[in-house]
Amino acid sequence: MRIPAFLALSLFVTGSLHAQDLATTCQASSSYDLTLKPDALVFDRPQPAPFHVELHDGNLRTDGNTVRLNAEDQDRMALFERELRALAPRARTVAQNGIDLLAQAVRAEALNLGLSAQTRADVDQRVAARVVELKQRIANSQSTRDWQGDMADQYANQIASDLLPLIVGDLGQQAMQAAMTGDLQAAADLRDKAAGLATELRPRLERRMQALKPQIQALCPSIQRLAELQQGVRGGNGQPLNLVQIAQ
Repeated sequence: MRIPAFLALSLFVTGSLHAQDLATTCQASSSYDLTLKPDALVFDRPQPAPFHVELHDGNLRTDGNTVRLNAEDQDRMALFERELRALAPRARTVAQNGIDLLAQAVRAEALNLGLSAQTRADVDQRVAARVVELKQRIANSQSTRDWQGDMADQYANQIASDLLPLIVGDLGQQAMQAAMTGDLQAAADLRDKAAGLATELRPRLERRMQALKPQIQALCPSIQRLAELQQGVRGGNGQPLNLVQIAQ
């Protein structure tokens, strides 16, 4: 898990379009999965210990055991929880904006490809359906477990499988029509465009997604603040808590 990826709840954007990855932009990561519960923050990982960390109102438990904290560390942990919870809706907004930006990028690419009005309408309809699905998933998600592994790439591949046949079919039809009218060069160009679309479309979308970067960067100070709040706090094994790590 990458904790900033959860904070933005936008693995579809930050995972499938790595140029926007918060781990890269903010230099932040975590070995834990994070779940936001109404009464606690829960961090889990398979190894090393502590495997399970809970925070609630400044109280800290690791692997089921209460960790005694001094007053200053209790205050730090209470602020950590409060500020992380405050960051979550801001990050969700960035995620929602990222989905909108991606949809706009797909529609712009469809327009630039010179597709027929019907194909553009079909593309728009399918993109709109995916936007609704992804925004609902972002709104409902409370855990990084919802975005583990290659989930982001799975969504990217699903969208590609929705759209590419439509676009390639349209370009193929245009190539056939051009050939029938004797414009063999135009037909060849259209066939080349269709053939290269699978590999060329994603990099073009990534370039368009650069517009999201300032919104992601705006989250970095808050993530840095979380890392600072945990400094000096130790878990039950006496080791630094390290729920969030910032690369130096």
